[in-house]
Amino acid sequence: MVLDKLSNASRYTCLHPLFAQAFKFLQETNLATIETGVHEIEDRKLFAIISEGAGVAKDAYKLEVHRKYIDIQYVISGTDHMGWKDLALCAEPNDPYNEEREAAFFPDKTSNWFDVPAGSFTIFYPDDAHAAMVTGDRVVRKVVLKIAVEA
Repeated sequence: MVLDKLSNASRYTCLHPLFAQAFKFLQETNLATIETGVHEIEDRKLFAIISEGAGVAKDAYKLEVHRKYIDIQYVISGTDHMGWKDLALCAEPNDPYNEEREAAFFPDKTSNWFDVPAGSFTIFYPDDAHAAMVTGDRVVRKVVLKIAVEA
């Protein structure tokens, strides 16, 4: 898991063949006005999901993991409250992996909470169980870049 500011994105482009293109999208797109929804960047290897709205209450979150995609979650406005737990420390999923939604959900709770303010991003790999948008009624605008593990 990584937490950093977009101004430091160049530090991470060497970690995956599509990271440079993903960060270029974040730096060159007018994220304040782009439509919510899915935006394909490179087929199904790299795409962006733009969302805006309130999140869930802290007692209602679920930890999730993905197998085929790495998430780069960038906060455009507001502050996203996120949680993290090492997948190796999680119990069996209470909602097993589903290929169509590309996620599994776990009953575990985490004590690893952090705020991600506007202008910052996280990177979650397939071994990072994470919870995002644990913001209650606070509105957050963000983009989740989905990067295929196998480029």
